[in-house]
Amino acid sequence: MAKDHEAALLIAASEADANLFYATRFLAPDPFIFARIRGRNILVASDLELDRARVQAGVDEVVSSSKIAAKLKKRGVSIVTSAELVHFLFRERGVRHVLVPSDFPIQYADALRAKGYRLRLKRDPFFEERTIKSKKEVLAIVQTIRHTEHAVGEAVRILKKAKIRGRYLMYRDRQLTSEYLKQVINVALMESGCIAAHTIVACGKQGVDPHHQGSGPLLAHEPIIMDVFPRSSETRYFADMTRTVVRGKASPKLKKMYQAVKECQAIAFKQIRHGADGKKIHEAVQNHFVELGFKTGESDGRMQGFFHGTGHGVGLEIHEPPRISAASDVLRAGQVVTVEPGLYYLDAGGVRLEDIALVTQSGAKNLNRFPKTLEI
Repeated sequence: MAKDHEAALLIAASEADANLFYATRFLAPDPFIFARIRGRNILVASDLELDRARVQAGVDEVVSSSKIAAKLKKRGVSIVTSAELVHFLFRERGVRHVLVPSDFPIQYADALRAKGYRLRLKRDPFFEERTIKSKKEVLAIVQTIRHTEHAVGEAVRILKKAKIRGRYLMYRDRQLTSEYLKQVINVALMESGCIAAHTIVACGKQGVDPHHQGSGPLLAHEPIIMDVFPRSSETRYFADMTRTVVRGKASPKLKKMYQAVKECQAIAFKQIRHGADGKKIHEAVQNHFVELGFKTGESDGRMQGFFHGTGHGVGLEIHEPPRISAASDVLRAGQVVTVEPGLYYLDAGGVRLEDIALVTQSGAKNLNRFPKTLEI
């Protein structure tokens, strides 16, 4: 984090910037200034947000931007920019060195450097403590997981009721589609106070592309991947969960793939603990797939096998540190990570299972409860 002689600075809209929301717990759609100076958290708010910020923001001081602007205009500053506001704030407090996130807007960086400030960029996690979740944060994530499980349960309920007619699944005398099932999931989440974006319901070969959202009719006897990752509107914390199901009979290869993915997920869960290296966990998953005969590589112009990471952090962002992947990343107690191995082949479809784990000193606690059943 910032050194003793540095001020940490963020200028963004907290609605879109997780670091800023984490630092202030204040949600706003328009950019505002946040500075941490010698351990004191300061928020500069416009007249529009001033009163609300004083009540809601978890900071030490809320400063009026219009009052600063009035003082600057008396000093001859004709156009009061965000950089001018920051300059006023820092000059009063003796700041010359500034720590900013790696995505800090260049317009602000150039303006501050022109005024003589020395900027140092820091990659995520900007607030390193953000990767370690408090009990309150874990509860918020669990609450979003429960809403997610309920929504996926609604989708499974409909799939179980669907009739098999030839290749297709029929529900209420209509072909059951990816679009309809996504709507069911997203509406259930909305009713629980969650917002879902890019929900995946991908059937058959569509599921071989892990981020294919899915479209068209859902087919009998084919794998259906449901990957759901909503955010709570109340707490702003995400969940991330995937299940793969077949309405009908799965092929022998698909059954073997499903069992292999379950085994690899169990291997990852067994190895997750404080001090474990995510790279070694990922390699253990890769090696087990190979031992079971599931190879990874390009075939027929497509990547097939297991070609994504085993997991990633979850919190105020859907993807955040740490990672369980090809890059080394040491896990710490209190972090929350996904565990989501998968297999993808054009002649069988895709299989992915995903739960969320809380890293502890001695192991991992699975925060999910939703069952894993291939054929329904």
